[in-house]
Formats: sequence, structure tokens, C-alpha cells
Amino acid sequence: MRTVIISGANNGLGYACAKELALNKDIYLVLACRDNEKATKAVEKLKNTTKNNQIEYICLDLASLQSVRQFEAKFAQKNLPPLGIIICNAGVQFIQRRTYTDDGMETTFAVNHLGHFLLVNLLLKHLKPPGRIIFVSSDTHDPSKITGMPPPNFQDPNLLARPELDPTLKDKGVSDLGRIAYTTSKLCNILCAYELSRRLDKQRLSTEEHPITVNVFTPGLMPGTGLAQDYPPLAKIVWDYILPLFSFFPKINTPQQSGRALARLVEDPQLKNVTGKYFSGLQMIESSQESYDVEKAQQLWDKSVELVGLRKDKLIVQ
Repeated sequence: MRTVIISGANNGLGYACAKELALNKDIYLVLACRDNEKATKAVEKLKNTTKNNQIEYICLDLASLQSVRQFEAKFAQKNLPPLGIIICNAGVQFIQRRTYTDDGMETTFAVNHLGHFLLVNLLLKHLKPPGRIIFVSSDTHDPSKITGMPPPNFQDPNLLARPELDPTLKDKGVSDLGRIAYTTSKLCNILCAYELSRRLDKQRLSTEEHPITVNVFTPGLMPGTGLAQDYPPLAKIVWDYILPLFSFFPKINTPQQSGRALARLVEDPQLKNVTGKYFSGLQMIESSQESYDVEKAQQLWDKSVELVGLRKDKLIVQ
């Protein structure tokens, strides 16, 4: 028996993955979600659908560093099976407004990257080898792919947290700023995952016999999820109701299809020693050229430690 934590699991990809994993009675699921009502309903629905009662919800608001710390504290107090899997799935995108968290940081960067960065670092002491950490990213991070999204604009992480101070963005409109923040955050997910994989290997915390692997998953184009919550009304209708009708197209996935693929990264024994890789659905592929930049990954890691207020001497992974 092992525990799996999935952020943002009350709907979309996270819920579909949780539903697939709940069929395995050797897994105890923890849904890490912000909305109490939606999460409670998701837990009950999963229990009724899968006949598995080993599912619960712990509140997690990735836009609040305090909430992330409270989540870890609550998890530590529970007598659950050993933690084996962390899936960093939750994500947001804002294209009509620029928003900031109570911690004073741009929301997309704070939720998609910093919240998960802090969550993983706090949970590492609970993670029992063999363990797996999976970051959900997006092909929109890769400018070589045609996604309809602008390329990421990786800068000093202090500027990612406070983009109004970034002179390279001063001529951008609100919509472009939001889309750039999203693609940049997805690049950060990959840089962070690869850097964590390297650091685990360097410190010998991950061995061939007892590995802790860190990989990245992209669901591809997956309409019908909550990612479009800040879209204009017409675009939201297209994303939520029209594009899902074309899921039979090769490049359009349903949450169910992508959820099954994500669950494979958790359960497939053939992947037990695979780390620092990028998966598109069931296929291992190359991520963008920039995502392999070790210097940028180290800069992101070190500055993220400062931004979330972690003490370097208390880090499990240095």
C-alpha cells in the first residue's frame, strides 16, 4: 500500500488520473485541491464509481505559500500508507487580467511553479523509495511546436514573480502577458523537474535499487478542462464544448485518454528507473532545447528557494 498525492484532482486531467489509479486497491489517494465543495464531491464520486474507499481530500491552495505548508503539516499528522507518488498537476492561466497572490507574486508563476516547487520540497522527507514525482507541463513551452501560444520568456525568477518590472514585456498587452506567463511557467516545470532529478542523483538519494524518479508529462491539446476559466465567453464555449467534440482527431485528447497515460507513469514497472524525461501521452520525446539549459535550471532552483522562503540548510535536496 502506498499513498499518491495529486494536486488539482477534483476535475479534468487530475480527476481522470485519480479515477484510473483508484482501480488499484494498493493505492491510497489524496486529492490536493483548493475548493472544499468540489473536492468533497470528487472524493464521493470516485468512491462510488471505483468502489474504493481509500480516497480523501486535503486542502491545498497553491496560490498561498502558507496553504502549501499547512497541507504538508496536515499530511504529516495523518497515519497514511507511505508516500510513494507526487503528481504536480494543478495549473492556471489568466489572459484577461494580471493577478497576484497574497504573497505578492504573479499568480500563474506562483501556482504553476512556485507552489509545486515548495510542495515537493516539503514532501520529500515523507517520500519513500522507490518513489516517483511527476510534473504536468505542456507542449506550449516549446516554440518549435505549433501550439498557437507565444514562446516562453524565461528571465530572472524575481522578474517572473514580478513581471511588471520586466522591461522586455512593457509593450505587451494583457492577453499576451497572460499567455507568456503560462508558457513560461510550463517551461519552469520542466527545468525544475530535470534539476531535481539531477540533484537526487548527485546526492545519491536515488539509486538503481531504490529510485526516486522525476519525470514530466504533457497531455497534449486537451480541451474541456478548467484551464479556460479566464477565457472570453466565446473562446470558453469553444474550449469547453466545441473542441471536445473533435476528440477523435489524433492531436486532440480527452481528459480520460490523458488521465490513463498519466496513470501509466505512476504504475508502469518498466519506468521504475526512468528519470529526467519528458512524456507526451505514452511516448517519451524531447522537450524544448531551452528546457535542457542546466544554468537556467540552477538559477530557477536557487531563486525559487528564496522566493518560497525555504532555509537552504533545511533542504532535503541541496
